[in-house]
Amino acid sequence: MKQPRLDERKAYILATVVYEYVATAEPVASQTLTQKYNLGVSSATVRNEMAELEAAGYLVQPHTSAGRVPSDAGYRTYVDDLMQPEALTTADRRRIRDDFKDASQELDEQTTRLLGKLSKSLAFVTKPKSEAQLFKHVQLISIAPRTGVAVVVTSFGVSAQSLFELNSDVSAEDLTRLSSALNARCANRALRDIGDAEVAGVVAELGLGDDVRGALTTALQSARASEVPEIAAAGAQNLLDQPEFADVRKLRSILRIVEEQRTLYDIVADAIVSDNPSVKIGHELGNEELADLSVVTVPYRFGPKAIGMLSILGPRRMPYARLLALASGTAESLSRRLADAEIR
Repeated sequence: MKQPRLDERKAYILATVVYEYVATAEPVASQTLTQKYNLGVSSATVRNEMAELEAAGYLVQPHTSAGRVPSDAGYRTYVDDLMQPEALTTADRRRIRDDFKDASQELDEQTTRLLGKLSKSLAFVTKPKSEAQLFKHVQLISIAPRTGVAVVVTSFGVSAQSLFELNSDVSAEDLTRLSSALNARCANRALRDIGDAEVAGVVAELGLGDDVRGALTTALQSARASEVPEIAAAGAQNLLDQPEFADVRKLRSILRIVEEQRTLYDIVADAIVSDNPSVKIGHELGNEELADLSVVTVPYRFGPKAIGMLSILGPRRMPYARLLALASGTAESLSRRLADAEIR
Protein backbone atom coordinates (compact mmCIF):
# COMPACT_ATOMS: atom_id res chain seq x y z
CA MET A 1 0.00 0.00 0.00
CA LYS A 2 1.39 3.42 -0.98
CA GLN A 3 2.22 5.60 2.02
CA PRO A 4 0.68 9.08 2.23
CA ARG A 5 3.03 11.95 1.39
CA LEU A 6 4.45 13.66 4.48
CA ASP A 7 4.36 17.38 5.16
CA GLU A 8 7.62 19.12 5.97
CA ARG A 9 7.34 18.84 9.76
CA LYS A 10 6.42 15.18 9.79
CA ALA A 11 9.21 14.43 7.32
CA TYR A 12 11.74 16.20 9.53
CA ILE A 13 10.53 14.39 12.65
CA LEU A 14 10.66 11.02 10.87
CA ALA A 15 14.21 11.69 9.67
CA THR A 16 15.21 12.68 13.20
CA VAL A 17 13.68 9.52 14.69
CA VAL A 18 15.64 7.41 12.21
CA TYR A 19 18.86 9.27 12.96
CA GLU A 20 18.40 8.96 16.73
CA TYR A 21 17.39 5.30 16.63
CA VAL A 22 20.33 4.37 14.40
CA ALA A 23 22.68 6.13 16.83
CA THR A 24 21.28 4.73 20.11
CA ALA A 25 19.37 1.50 19.31
CA GLU A 26 16.78 2.73 21.82
CA PRO A 27 13.12 3.53 21.04
CA VAL A 28 12.79 7.29 20.56
CA ALA A 29 10.42 9.38 22.71
CA SER A 30 9.10 12.83 21.87
CA GLN A 31 10.81 14.30 24.93
CA THR A 32 14.17 13.00 23.67
CA LEU A 33 13.69 14.71 20.31
CA THR A 34 12.64 17.98 21.95
CA GLN A 35 15.66 18.01 24.26
CA LYS A 36 18.33 16.95 21.75
CA TYR A 37 17.17 18.58 18.51
CA ASN A 38 16.01 22.07 17.64
CA LEU A 39 12.59 21.13 16.28
CA GLY A 40 11.04 24.51 16.97
CA VAL A 41 7.84 23.01 18.45
CA SER A 42 6.69 21.77 21.86
CA SER A 43 7.06 18.23 23.14
CA ALA A 44 3.27 17.84 22.95
CA THR A 45 3.29 18.78 19.26
CA VAL A 46 6.11 16.33 18.56
CA ARG A 47 4.21 13.64 20.49
CA ASN A 48 1.09 14.25 18.38
CA GLU A 49 3.07 14.20 15.14
CA MET A 50 4.75 10.92 16.14
CA ALA A 51 1.36 9.42 16.95
CA GLU A 52 0.14 10.39 13.48
CA LEU A 53 3.29 8.93 11.91
CA GLU A 54 2.59 5.71 13.78
CA ALA A 55 -1.03 5.66 12.63
CA ALA A 56 0.16 6.15 9.03
CA GLY A 57 2.57 3.22 9.30
CA TYR A 58 5.90 5.06 9.42
CA LEU A 59 6.66 4.33 13.08
CA VAL A 60 5.90 1.44 15.42
CA GLN A 61 5.84 1.16 19.20
CA PRO A 62 7.79 -2.00 20.12
CA HIS A 63 6.34 -2.17 23.64
CA THR A 64 4.30 -0.11 26.05
CA SER A 65 6.95 2.57 26.58
CA ALA A 66 6.52 5.98 24.98
CA GLY A 67 9.35 5.34 22.53
CA ARG A 68 8.87 4.50 18.87
CA VAL A 69 11.09 3.05 16.15
CA PRO A 70 10.91 3.28 12.34
CA SER A 71 8.90 0.68 10.44
CA ASP A 72 9.99 -0.74 7.08
CA ALA A 73 7.89 2.00 5.47
CA GLY A 74 9.57 4.62 7.65
CA TYR A 75 13.03 3.47 6.65
CA ARG A 76 11.98 3.26 2.99
CA THR A 77 10.67 6.84 3.01
CA TYR A 78 13.84 7.99 4.77
CA VAL A 79 16.13 6.28 2.24
CA ASP A 80 14.16 7.34 -0.84
CA ASP A 81 13.14 10.89 0.09
CA LEU A 82 14.79 12.24 3.25
CA MET A 83 18.31 10.87 3.53
CA GLN A 84 21.19 13.22 2.78
CA PRO A 85 24.07 11.60 0.84
CA GLU A 86 27.31 11.22 2.77
CA ALA A 87 30.86 11.51 1.54
CA LEU A 88 33.57 9.14 2.70
CA THR A 89 35.85 10.46 5.41
CA THR A 90 39.49 11.05 4.59
CA ALA A 91 40.42 8.13 6.85
CA ASP A 92 38.03 5.79 5.03
CA ARG A 93 39.36 6.84 1.62
CA ARG A 94 42.94 6.29 2.75
CA ARG A 95 42.08 2.88 4.22
CA ILE A 96 40.37 1.74 1.02
CA ARG A 97 43.15 3.11 -1.21
CA ASP A 98 45.91 1.50 0.82
CA ASP A 99 44.10 -1.80 1.04
CA PHE A 100 43.73 -2.08 -2.73
CA LYS A 101 47.26 -0.84 -3.36
CA ASP A 102 48.55 -3.87 -1.43
CA ALA A 103 45.86 -6.23 -2.74
CA SER A 104 46.80 -9.76 -3.68
CA GLN A 105 45.16 -11.89 -6.34
CA GLU A 106 42.39 -12.79 -3.87
CA LEU A 107 40.58 -9.54 -4.53
CA ASP A 108 37.09 -10.75 -3.67
CA GLU A 109 38.09 -12.08 -0.23
CA GLN A 110 40.18 -9.00 0.50
CA THR A 111 37.33 -6.72 -0.53
CA THR A 112 34.78 -8.44 1.72
CA ARG A 113 37.15 -8.36 4.69
CA LEU A 114 37.77 -4.64 4.18
CA LEU A 115 34.12 -3.75 3.68
CA GLY A 116 33.05 -5.92 6.62
CA LYS A 117 35.48 -4.12 8.93
CA LEU A 118 34.57 -0.63 7.72
CA SER A 119 30.81 -1.24 7.83
CA LYS A 120 30.81 -3.36 11.01
CA SER A 121 28.39 -5.66 9.18
CA LEU A 122 28.43 -8.71 6.94
CA ALA A 123 29.84 -7.88 3.51
CA PHE A 124 29.71 -10.03 0.41
CA VAL A 125 30.83 -9.84 -3.20
CA THR A 126 28.73 -11.36 -5.98
CA LYS A 127 30.61 -11.90 -9.23
CA PRO A 128 29.97 -13.78 -12.48
CA LYS A 129 31.38 -17.28 -12.52
CA SER A 130 34.92 -17.42 -13.83
CA GLU A 131 33.78 -20.28 -16.07
CA ALA A 132 30.65 -19.62 -18.11
CA GLN A 133 27.93 -22.24 -17.93
CA LEU A 134 28.08 -24.13 -21.24
CA PHE A 135 25.10 -25.67 -22.98
CA LYS A 136 25.66 -29.40 -23.44
CA HIS A 137 22.31 -30.74 -24.66
CA VAL A 138 18.56 -30.58 -24.28
CA GLN A 139 16.19 -33.52 -24.30
CA LEU A 140 12.49 -33.02 -25.07
CA ILE A 141 10.59 -36.10 -23.89
CA SER A 142 6.97 -36.80 -24.84
CA ILE A 143 4.92 -38.30 -21.99
CA ALA A 144 1.48 -37.79 -23.63
CA PRO A 145 0.28 -36.41 -27.00
CA ARG A 146 0.26 -32.83 -25.70
CA THR A 147 2.53 -33.08 -22.66
CA GLY A 148 6.27 -33.42 -22.29
CA VAL A 149 9.33 -32.76 -20.15
CA ALA A 150 12.31 -30.61 -21.14
CA VAL A 151 15.66 -31.50 -19.58
CA VAL A 152 18.55 -29.06 -20.07
CA VAL A 153 22.06 -30.31 -19.28
CA THR A 154 24.98 -27.88 -18.93
CA SER A 155 28.61 -27.99 -17.93
CA PHE A 156 27.44 -27.56 -14.33
CA GLY A 157 25.23 -30.65 -14.56
CA VAL A 158 21.46 -30.93 -15.03
CA SER A 159 20.30 -27.33 -14.71
CA ALA A 160 16.56 -27.48 -15.36
CA GLN A 161 13.70 -29.92 -15.76
CA SER A 162 10.34 -28.46 -16.69
CA LEU A 163 6.98 -29.93 -17.61
CA PHE A 164 5.26 -28.36 -20.64
CA GLU A 165 1.77 -28.47 -22.13
CA LEU A 166 1.12 -27.98 -25.87
CA ASN A 167 -1.96 -26.75 -27.72
CA SER A 168 -1.90 -29.56 -30.27
CA ASP A 169 -0.47 -33.04 -30.68
CA VAL A 170 3.27 -33.22 -31.35
CA SER A 171 4.93 -36.54 -31.97
CA ALA A 172 7.83 -37.88 -29.97
CA GLU A 173 9.81 -37.98 -33.22
CA ASP A 174 9.32 -34.23 -33.77
CA LEU A 175 10.51 -33.46 -30.26
CA THR A 176 13.56 -35.66 -30.81
CA ARG A 177 14.31 -33.91 -34.12
CA LEU A 178 14.09 -30.53 -32.41
CA SER A 179 16.38 -31.65 -29.57
CA SER A 180 18.94 -32.96 -32.06
CA ALA A 181 18.84 -29.81 -34.19
CA LEU A 182 19.40 -27.48 -31.23
CA ASN A 183 22.11 -29.73 -29.78
CA ALA A 184 23.98 -29.78 -33.10
CA ARG A 185 23.80 -26.01 -33.38
CA CYS A 186 24.50 -24.94 -29.80
CA ALA A 187 26.56 -27.63 -28.04
CA ASN A 188 29.45 -26.27 -25.92
CA ARG A 189 28.41 -22.65 -26.34
CA ALA A 190 27.84 -20.33 -23.36
CA LEU A 191 24.26 -20.82 -22.26
CA ARG A 192 23.71 -17.10 -21.84
CA ASP A 193 24.60 -16.56 -25.53
CA ILE A 194 21.81 -18.79 -26.85
CA GLY A 195 19.07 -16.24 -27.43
CA ASP A 196 15.32 -16.67 -27.85
CA ALA A 197 15.51 -15.57 -31.51
CA GLU A 198 17.97 -18.35 -32.33
CA VAL A 199 15.73 -20.92 -30.65
CA ALA A 200 12.73 -19.59 -32.59
CA GLY A 201 14.69 -20.00 -35.83
CA VAL A 202 15.47 -23.66 -35.15
CA VAL A 203 11.83 -24.36 -34.26
CA ALA A 204 10.61 -22.61 -37.43
CA GLU A 205 13.03 -24.56 -39.64
CA LEU A 206 11.38 -27.78 -38.45
CA GLY A 207 7.87 -26.43 -39.01
CA LEU A 208 6.83 -26.64 -35.36
CA GLY A 209 4.50 -24.21 -33.59
CA ASP A 210 4.88 -21.32 -31.15
CA ASP A 211 3.81 -23.47 -28.21
CA VAL A 212 6.81 -25.78 -28.79
CA ARG A 213 9.08 -22.74 -29.11
CA GLY A 214 7.69 -21.36 -25.86
CA ALA A 215 8.29 -24.64 -24.01
CA LEU A 216 11.91 -24.79 -25.17
CA THR A 217 12.55 -21.10 -24.45
CA THR A 218 11.15 -21.48 -20.92
CA ALA A 219 13.39 -24.49 -20.24
CA LEU A 220 16.50 -22.60 -21.35
CA GLN A 221 15.53 -19.54 -19.32
CA SER A 222 15.14 -21.75 -16.23
CA ALA A 223 18.61 -23.18 -16.82
CA ARG A 224 20.10 -19.70 -17.15
CA ALA A 225 18.38 -18.61 -13.93
CA SER A 226 20.07 -21.45 -12.07
CA GLU A 227 23.52 -20.05 -12.81
CA VAL A 228 24.26 -18.56 -9.39
CA PRO A 229 27.34 -16.30 -9.44
CA GLU A 230 30.26 -16.91 -7.13
CA ILE A 231 29.89 -15.26 -3.73
CA ALA A 232 32.56 -14.38 -1.18
CA ALA A 233 31.43 -13.18 2.27
CA ALA A 234 33.10 -11.90 5.43
CA GLY A 235 32.17 -10.17 8.66
CA ALA A 236 29.29 -12.33 9.90
CA GLN A 237 30.76 -12.04 13.40
CA ASN A 238 30.08 -8.29 13.28
CA LEU A 239 26.38 -9.02 13.75
CA LEU A 240 27.25 -10.25 17.26
CA ASP A 241 27.94 -6.64 18.24
CA GLN A 242 24.47 -5.44 17.26
CA PRO A 243 21.91 -5.29 20.12
CA GLU A 244 19.19 -6.58 17.77
CA PHE A 245 20.92 -9.95 17.76
CA ALA A 246 21.62 -10.40 21.46
CA ASP A 247 19.40 -13.50 21.25
CA VAL A 248 21.96 -16.06 20.11
CA ARG A 249 19.26 -18.41 18.78
CA LYS A 250 17.94 -15.67 16.54
CA LEU A 251 21.43 -14.83 15.30
CA ARG A 252 22.23 -18.49 14.67
CA SER A 253 19.10 -18.79 12.55
CA ILE A 254 20.10 -15.74 10.49
CA LEU A 255 23.67 -16.94 10.01
CA ARG A 256 22.46 -20.36 8.91
CA ILE A 257 20.37 -18.73 6.21
CA VAL A 258 23.00 -16.31 4.93
CA GLU A 259 25.57 -19.11 4.72
CA GLU A 260 23.56 -20.44 1.79
CA GLN A 261 24.90 -18.81 -1.37
CA ARG A 262 21.54 -19.14 -3.09
CA THR A 263 19.92 -17.05 -0.34
CA LEU A 264 22.52 -14.30 -0.63
CA TYR A 265 22.13 -14.31 -4.40
CA ASP A 266 18.33 -14.09 -4.20
CA ILE A 267 18.63 -11.08 -1.88
CA VAL A 268 20.58 -9.05 -4.47
CA ALA A 269 19.34 -10.60 -7.74
CA ASP A 270 17.17 -7.55 -8.58
CA ALA A 271 20.15 -5.23 -8.20
CA ILE A 272 22.27 -7.44 -10.47
CA VAL A 273 19.66 -7.15 -13.21
CA SER A 274 19.15 -3.39 -12.84
CA ASP A 275 22.90 -2.57 -12.55
CA ASN A 276 22.13 0.25 -10.09
CA PRO A 277 22.76 0.84 -6.37
CA SER A 278 19.89 -0.52 -4.32
CA VAL A 279 18.64 -0.75 -0.75
CA LYS A 280 16.30 -3.53 0.40
CA ILE A 281 14.75 -3.16 3.84
CA GLY A 282 13.30 -5.75 6.20
CA HIS A 283 10.44 -7.66 4.61
CA GLU A 284 11.60 -6.53 1.16
CA LEU A 285 14.27 -9.24 1.44
CA GLY A 286 11.48 -11.76 0.87
CA ASN A 287 12.36 -14.01 3.81
CA GLU A 288 10.57 -13.71 7.14
CA GLU A 289 13.65 -14.89 9.05
CA LEU A 290 15.63 -11.98 7.55
CA ALA A 291 12.97 -9.35 8.29
CA ASP A 292 15.19 -7.62 10.89
CA LEU A 293 17.92 -7.04 8.28
CA SER A 294 18.56 -4.69 5.39
CA VAL A 295 21.03 -4.87 2.52
CA VAL A 296 22.84 -2.14 0.58
CA THR A 297 24.15 -3.18 -2.86
CA VAL A 298 26.39 -1.29 -5.31
CA PRO A 299 27.72 -2.54 -8.69
CA TYR A 300 31.36 -2.70 -9.71
CA ARG A 301 32.83 -3.44 -13.14
CA PHE A 302 35.56 -5.46 -14.74
CA GLY A 303 35.88 -5.83 -18.49
CA PRO A 304 33.52 -4.15 -20.97
CA LYS A 305 30.34 -5.96 -19.87
CA ALA A 306 30.76 -8.09 -16.78
CA ILE A 307 29.67 -6.60 -13.46
CA GLY A 308 29.72 -7.77 -9.90
CA MET A 309 27.97 -6.45 -6.83
CA LEU A 310 29.26 -5.32 -3.43
CA SER A 311 26.70 -5.77 -0.68
CA ILE A 312 26.47 -4.95 3.04
CA LEU A 313 23.98 -6.93 5.12
CA GLY A 314 23.16 -5.67 8.59
CA PRO A 315 20.32 -4.69 10.93
CA ARG A 316 17.49 -2.51 9.60
CA ARG A 317 18.85 0.06 12.05
CA MET A 318 21.84 0.72 9.82
CA PRO A 319 23.40 4.07 8.81
CA TYR A 320 22.20 3.82 5.23
CA ALA A 321 23.94 6.92 3.86
CA ARG A 322 27.32 5.94 5.31
CA LEU A 323 27.06 2.35 4.10
CA LEU A 324 26.10 3.46 0.59
CA ALA A 325 29.14 5.74 0.59
CA LEU A 326 31.40 2.91 1.83
CA ALA A 327 30.08 0.43 -0.72
CA SER A 328 30.34 2.99 -3.55
CA GLY A 329 33.87 4.04 -2.62
CA THR A 330 35.01 0.43 -2.34
CA ALA A 331 33.34 -0.44 -5.66
CA GLU A 332 35.16 2.43 -7.39
CA SER A 333 38.53 1.32 -6.01
CA LEU A 334 37.88 -2.32 -6.88
CA SER A 335 36.89 -1.40 -10.44
CA ARG A 336 40.08 0.64 -10.88
CA ARG A 337 42.20 -2.16 -9.43
CA LEU A 338 40.65 -4.68 -11.84
CA ALA A 339 41.12 -2.32 -14.79
CA ASP A 340 44.79 -1.84 -13.88
CA ALA A 341 45.28 -5.59 -13.67
CA GLU A 342 43.62 -6.01 -17.09
CA ILE A 343 45.90 -3.40 -18.68
CA ARG A 344 48.99 -5.15 -17.34
